[in-house]
Amino acid sequence: MLNWNDYLKMLTGLIAIVGPLSTVPLFLNFTDNLRGQRRRIARTAAFAVGCILTVSVLAGARILGIFSISIEGFRVAGGILLLSIAFEMLQAKTSRTKQTPEESEEAMQSTAIGVVPLALPLLAGPGAISTMILFSQQSATFAHKLTLIGLGWLVAGSVWICFHLAPQIGQRLSQTTMNIASRVMGLILAAMAVEFIIDGLRRLLPGLG
Repeated sequence: MLNWNDYLKMLTGLIAIVGPLSTVPLFLNFTDNLRGQRRRIARTAAFAVGCILTVSVLAGARILGIFSISIEGFRVAGGILLLSIAFEMLQAKTSRTKQTPEESEEAMQSTAIGVVPLALPLLAGPGAISTMILFSQQSATFAHKLTLIGLGWLVAGSVWICFHLAPQIGQRLSQTTMNIASRVMGLILAAMAVEFIIDGLRRLLPGLG
C-alpha cells in the first residue's frame, strides 16, 4: 500500500480533473430555471460522481481486460487525455472531452441534469474515470482500493459543497478568480499527465529506461 503523501497527491489530482469549483458557473446556468431544485440536483450530481468513481476503481481493470487493453497502453492514452484537458484548463476553457455544445443545449431542457451532463461527462468524465483506473493499478491490495473509493467519495463531497454553495460562490468569486484557480489546477494536472505518459512508455519500451 502507498503512503499518505501519495494518496494526498491522488486526491489533489482528482479534484483538479473533476473541477467542482470550475463547474459552478455551468451549474448555475443549467439550473437557472430550476432554482428551487438546486439542492436536490446538487445531491444527485455528487452521489452520481461518487458511484462513477467507485465503479471505475472496482471494475475498470476488468473492462480493460475484456478489450485486451494493457494497463501500460492505457496509462499512456490516459496521460495524453489528461494532458489535453490540462491544456484546456490552462487556457481557462471547458474541455470538449467533458462537454460539447450540443450537450450543453440539451442540458437546458433536461430534468435529470444532476446525472447528465453534470456528473457525466462534466465532472466524472473520461479524464476522471481513466485517472481512477490508473490509480487503482498502483497497488493490488484491498486496502488500496478501499482508500481510493474513499478519495472518490471525498471528491463527491466537494462537488456537493460547491454546488450547495453555488449561489454564494457565484456572487463572491469573480470569473477571473475562478480562471486563476483553473489554471493552477491545470498545471498540477499537466505534471501528473506527463508522469503517466513517461511511466507507461518506460513499461511498454523498457529500452527507454
